[in-house]
Amino acid sequence: MQGGLWATGKTVNKVVSAMSSASNSHGGQEATILNLYTAMMHWGGAIIVPPGYSDDSIFAAGGNPYGTSVTQSQEDGSMVEDVQASVKHQAKRLVEIASKIHG
Repeated sequence: MQGGLWATGKTVNKVVSAMSSASNSHGGQEATILNLYTAMMHWGGAIIVPPGYSDDSIFAAGGNPYGTSVTQSQEDGSMVEDVQASVKHQAKRLVEIASKIHG
């Protein structure tokens, strides 16, 4: 096999999760995450760990069950929604699932 990591099987069965941002509130954040997951599946059966609605922080950050997404201010690039707790929850969930799968 020639090519990058995915072509040599080094991305098979990896635990993954995605997040996104855009400069407007309906900038395709969910579609971006879903498309990232499609690419990750192509790598060789990536094990996708979305946050779902597994914590109240998901609702506080805008309610995206596929992955945390944030709108960035067009003026200064600051985050419009407070997503810090959601990001921490999603990362913690990813590590917990990876630990269970890969021991």
